[in-house]
Amino acid sequence: MPQSGAYGKQFGQNFGLEDVPVIVTRVLRKTEIAVTEVRSENPQPRLTDAIPREDAFLIGLQLRDFPRHEYWEDGRQAPVYDLRAGECTFYDLKRDPIANIDKPYHSIHFYIPRVALNAIADDVNAPRVGELEYRPGAGVADNTILCLGQSMLAAFAHPERASRLFVDHVTLAVATHVAQTYGSLRPTVRPLRGGLAPWQAERAKEILSANLDGSVTLKDLAEECGLSVSHFARGFRVSVGIAPHKWLLERRVAHATCLLANRQMSLPDVALACGFADQSHFTRVFSRVMGAPPGVWRRCLQD
Repeated sequence: MPQSGAYGKQFGQNFGLEDVPVIVTRVLRKTEIAVTEVRSENPQPRLTDAIPREDAFLIGLQLRDFPRHEYWEDGRQAPVYDLRAGECTFYDLKRDPIANIDKPYHSIHFYIPRVALNAIADDVNAPRVGELEYRPGAGVADNTILCLGQSMLAAFAHPERASRLFVDHVTLAVATHVAQTYGSLRPTVRPLRGGLAPWQAERAKEILSANLDGSVTLKDLAEECGLSVSHFARGFRVSVGIAPHKWLLERRVAHATCLLANRQMSLPDVALACGFADQSHFTRVFSRVMGAPPGVWRRCLQD
């Protein structure tokens, strides 16, 4: 599948950046959703390069104020707006979006192709999403995108600590929220109430427990249960009470409490055996779930 120019290295080059962090997911069939972080403290004033036209959208989350946002679609300049940190901006890649980058900036951009929105609509038997409702160049206060976007910053800072389940969860949530809030997605089927069948819940937990490193994806779990990704994600939350990536973290911690009883295993060894990227990641998650660091927990086991 050829990479779009709207995320990753090619997208960064549109801003004059050589290297930008990007996370790409394939949580939905036959398509990719991507998230790219761009930032510069002292940019050379320039217009962003043209992005090859495609039927897709970019949703930018501003992480710092950007006064006087000058923006063009199809060669026509939009009204000039002051963008505030925490606001979102929408870009239709069919309309040749161009912006003037003449002051420090920091933002993350969700790349959501039309085929992803169609897959979300098809999954709930809803009419397919048409055009998104937005004002060119304007910022929108959207707390859902803000919270989901901010949760990705840790994944950019420490990609080795971000499980594929977590990234799948965030990107699917953003795409679904965009379809519902700005694309007028209205499901025509009754929402799932009963959750997963007992065998589906047990099978999902079994797979998660066998892949504590987080390499399994939502798509993998959904296929094992014979469900679409979005139905599986909703059903798992109904049946288990939390999202799959959170259940995985708790399962890692539960396994760690058993291994900590073995004094021959060092804390780094326990961390790796339980799927954590390193000891600091292990300590942070374990402390949050158990209320005490693993070293303290181990000493208590010996008392």
